[in-house]
Amino acid sequence: MAAVLSNPKSVLKSFDRRKPPLKLFAKSKIQNRMSRFFVALLPPQHIQDCANEIKQYFADRYASSGAQKSPPHITLQPPFEWVDSNVSFLEDSLKKFASRRSPVPVTLHNFAAFAPRVIYIDVVQTPELMDLQADLMAYVESNLGIVDKVSQTRSFTPHMTVAFRDLTKQNFKIAWTEFEKRELHFEFKCDRLTLLLHDGKRWNVKTEFSFVS
Repeated sequence: MAAVLSNPKSVLKSFDRRKPPLKLFAKSKIQNRMSRFFVALLPPQHIQDCANEIKQYFADRYASSGAQKSPPHITLQPPFEWVDSNVSFLEDSLKKFASRRSPVPVTLHNFAAFAPRVIYIDVVQTPELMDLQADLMAYVESNLGIVDKVSQTRSFTPHMTVAFRDLTKQNFKIAWTEFEKRELHFEFKCDRLTLLLHDGKRWNVKTEFSFVS
């Protein structure tokens, strides 16, 4: 004999409760979404304009446009991932770090290379710049848990890239014979730290943090 359901509605309600919490799952995915960031020093606009002209030259003459996917910069903390929902904490922490630092003198002098792919504007390794980078790396590791294992295995070489990755080995050789003797010189004081965010295609300035003036 078939069983008789005394209260079909209560059974249906009980069944509904067992459904996966789809909305909660979707919300959790959104909250855990991560973006890529890095921290750098950016030069004044007139120097950026000069560096961008050099990048365009590489794109036109040597088919290397990869460096155009970010503004001219000196990387201090290499790219890392951070949860989107907690970016305010990241920004507050970097603001606190910057608020305790003085403007940093920076000198750009001629060109150098990481053979066989990268050509860059050379950055003089002043004590102030080297200390800033070392202090920042230590700070983000201890306060934010951000660790770049590659950077821990090699010394910091400050540079401002004008061609990389998509510069072929053959074009590198040709371009380097041109740029190893080219002269360039700029001096400036950098008065802020910059956080850059990747939008899926290129790097953009997200937030700037002023040093103590």
